[in-house]
Amino acid sequence: MPPADTLTERFGRDGNEMRLRTWKWLASLVAGLVATVTLPAITLANPALTDPDGRLLGGAPENVKVKGLFEILALRRQEVGFETKEKPGTIIVFTAQRKLYYVLGNNRAIQYGVGVGRDGFTWNGIHTVSAKREWPDWRPPPEMLKRQPGLPRHMKGGPGNPLGARAMYIGSTIYRIHGTHDPDSVGEADSSGCIRLTNDDVIDLYNRVKVGAKVIVVK
Repeated sequence: MPPADTLTERFGRDGNEMRLRTWKWLASLVAGLVATVTLPAITLANPALTDPDGRLLGGAPENVKVKGLFEILALRRQEVGFETKEKPGTIIVFTAQRKLYYVLGNNRAIQYGVGVGRDGFTWNGIHTVSAKREWPDWRPPPEMLKRQPGLPRHMKGGPGNPLGARAMYIGSTIYRIHGTHDPDSVGEADSSGCIRLTNDDVIDLYNRVKVGAKVIVVK
């Protein structure tokens, strides 16, 4: 019978070899499973209706990234200090900061995170709210139809409508402050010039804003 120290050395070596063979077998099994699994590609029944800006089909800007906690908190609706000489009820949009402020008065405002126009589609000016609509129908303006001829000429309002739950029309421009069926677009610059809020936020803003309210958009 071999000495005890020889047996310990041999079984220790055999144990290591067995563990190594086991790990190799598991690795090959997982690799085989991964190789045989095919994830379904994203398909849209009608991309023109559900994805007008092409976000799901490669249309999002290259700088879009997963938002961190601080970015998410910065976009949430909240009352903040805001020094301005504008009257209560005024809407002020700071495009670069992706923020919209509804002036309350006494140097206070409600701050909302917004999505804004992508490169080439930003704008600035002073207008008024000319109309308000709940679950608005969507009629792409001629400029958008020229760029994207596959878009529908009219889409009835509803949860899948690109304008979301509410819309406030800005003067005689083609732009609107509206909700969105794609809340991840809030905080991004990838619209065709409209100002987007989450549906919860746009309903809150809609209930505060009056037709005729002043709208200031700053690049």
